[in-house]
Formats: sequence, structure tokens, C-alpha cells
Amino acid sequence: MAKNKHLTVEERTIIADRLKENASFKSIARELGKDNTTISKEVKRHITISQKGCFGKAYNNCKYRYHCGEAFLCKECTYPKYIKRCSLCSKCNYSCKKYEPDFCSRRSKPPYVCNGCPNRHKICTLEKHIYVPTNAQKAYELSLRESRTGMNITKDEVKQLDALFSPLLKKKQSIHHICVNHQNSIMVSKSTIYRLVDSNLFEARNIDMPRKVRFAPRKRKKPFKVDKACRIGRTYDDYKTFIQNNPDTPITQIDTVEGKKGCKVLLTIHLVKSECMLAFIRDKNDSQSVIDIINQLYLELTPEVFYTLFPLLLGDNGSEFSNPKALEFDEQGNRRSHVFYCDPAASWQKGSCERNHGFIRMFIPRGASMKAYTQDDIQRMVNHINSYKRPSLGDKSPYEMLAYMYGDKILSLLNCHIIAPDDVTLSPAIFRKGGVDYA
Repeated sequence: MAKNKHLTVEERTIIADRLKENASFKSIARELGKDNTTISKEVKRHITISQKGCFGKAYNNCKYRYHCGEAFLCKECTYPKYIKRCSLCSKCNYSCKKYEPDFCSRRSKPPYVCNGCPNRHKICTLEKHIYVPTNAQKAYELSLRESRTGMNITKDEVKQLDALFSPLLKKKQSIHHICVNHQNSIMVSKSTIYRLVDSNLFEARNIDMPRKVRFAPRKRKKPFKVDKACRIGRTYDDYKTFIQNNPDTPITQIDTVEGKKGCKVLLTIHLVKSECMLAFIRDKNDSQSVIDIINQLYLELTPEVFYTLFPLLLGDNGSEFSNPKALEFDEQGNRRSHVFYCDPAASWQKGSCERNHGFIRMFIPRGASMKAYTQDDIQRMVNHINSYKRPSLGDKSPYEMLAYMYGDKILSLLNCHIIAPDDVTLSPAIFRKGGVDYA
């Protein structure tokens, strides 16, 4: 039996073929000369989730999908042929208050996937778990690369360490002193603790360590990623596959705009089709601040409107987007969006968002502090930017396009106000009108 050898793409292809034939893990392991648990772990780790229906039917995982008589759930139905029966529409699960998720028992026991299920393409409209060998190979190669960069630590572990270290660091205790006195509670090295503090992931900061602030920063820093597994199944290739399977899905790009290092930052949410940009001020560039803003939008817009506007979020590899599950699901576990990541150092993959940031730099130059700005100031800036007519939109403004696509009510829900064409100002002068000079 071959031990300590990784699976190859050819072996993963064989696994997929045998799963389609409903072969057991034991027989697959015997054919490949591997242990049973190796095959089982490989399949469970590299499951690709597909929310597609079957022949002639849209995706629907509600318990009552076969006998439901609900109709007219959406005020403005975009699928007139389904208007008599909402259960045939792909938006049913997000619009109906009676919705209760249904689960297939096949996914809770070996083989855990739907590869060999005879009903997969015929009558099943539930969420499908598929083992795809090419996706498994890409996830494996990604884990190899990322295992050699950053810190292998989860978000929950960061919270536990923060609860231990921050109160003691504020008492001016050194990291060495804390590690010595709590050696049985700390499973990481001192250098990792220093990097966590330096990455602003603790409540305590470098200023709480008197000797640390006197040291010159090192030229090279290890990149930090809270959870390396967050990109598995959410890479740019996965994004392209998702768009290919769901071509009508509106795309939303998310990014962070920084000013002076260590000060406030902006979260920008860019709706690609309408070129409309939303921006929110944040006190620090961490994951929780992004989650809080998404949760606030979800509550203010209602789940139906939120999923209509933001069914797909495409971001970069910043640590502020490293908790995708908190962005994709609400507190009850209902899916509200899909999160994907661009390739490293490939900002052109969300070029529409990056180009729109040029408007922000006309108000807030690169390197300028955002400390004095409030959310009202940022919203005022965004109103002027989105009221600026674009040739790419047929000489319409992003706000006009957004209202055309989703109705005028959406502008008020997003607290957006159209500026008269002659009053549009793309300069910091709009901030001075309030009596405060932010320049």
C-alpha cells in the first residue's frame, strides 16, 4: 500500500469515474493502492457545491416544492411564465416566508456526493455535492502554495489568544512574560503573537508594548491570512465556472480604499452592470467591520432585495474578506450571497471597481488621512460620483441606471440621492460646504 504519497490528477480522475459507477471507497482504495480513509477524506475535503436544478426545473430545496401553490411572491416578477407557480422559479427560496430547507440523506453518508445518483439530472432540484477531479487538484495545489506562506491559524484561535494577551499587554506586560506564565494555554510561538499584534488582529496594539514601538520595522513581513481554507472553492476559476453556469447573475465587486496607514478605511461595493458604487467608512481594516456592514445592509434592505442586488461578491485576497461564510450566510444559516476571490496580484480581474476608485481619489488623495470623515461625508461624496453621467451607460448616471434596473425605491433604501447635473462636483469642495475643511 502506497503511503506518504499525494494523490495525482490521474488518480483523482479515477476516483470521480468510480464514484459515478457507485463503487465503494474500499474498492476504489484497493484499485489505487491507498487506504480507505485517504479516499474518504479526499472526497469530503473537495466537494464542489452546485445549486442547479434538473432538466426543465430550476433549483429549489424547499420541503414543500412539489405541492406548494404560492404565487405572486415577487412584486415585479421577472419570470412571467412562472407567475402561476412560484416554486418553479429560482427565486422562490429567497422570497417565500414558508420556506424550509430540505436535505438529501445521500449526502450524510458515504459516498457523501451525488456523482452516481440516478436522479441527479432527472428529477432532483436540491443542492448537489459533486466531486470534480479538476477542482480537487486545484484546491490541492493551492493548499500546497499557501502552506508555505502566512500563519496557519483560524479566526476562533485568534479570538482566544486575543482574550488572553490583550488585557495583560495593556498592563504593560511583555509577550515573553505572558508566554512563560501561560505556557500550557498557548500553542503558538512568540513570533506569531508579535505578528498577530502587528496585523491589528488583537485589541491590544503595538503602542501597548513600550519597547516594541522603538524598534524599526523589518523590511520583509510574512503575509497574514486568517484561514487558508477560505479560498478553496472560491478562486477566480471557480468564479468563472459559476458565471458560466449562471450567466444572468449580477456581479458585485468589493474592495478596500486606504488613506493614511493605520487610520480609517473605506469598504466599497461596486455593482458592475449599473457602475453604481456604495462606500462605507470603517475605523479599522478588519474582517469584523466588513461583516457588520454586510449584516446591516441585509437587515435594512430585507433578504429578498439584498439577494437581488448582491448575489455574488468578488473581492481580493485581503484579510478583511477572509471570513467568507459570515458574508455568504445570515445568522440563521440562510445563504444570501456567493463570495469569490481574485487571483493574487491580479487587480485587473475586478477592473471595473478599481477604475471607479479613481473618482474617490479626486476627493481623498492617496495617503491622506480619513480620520475626520463621517459616513454622512462619504455618502455625500458617493452621491456626487454616482450622479456623474458616463458614456459607457449611454450618457446616463449610475443612479439612473440603478433606478431603471430595480426601481426608484431602491435608491431610498440605499440612502442615495441624485445630484442635479449642474451641481455635480468632483472635488473636496463638497466637504467644505459643511463648514469643515477636510483637506
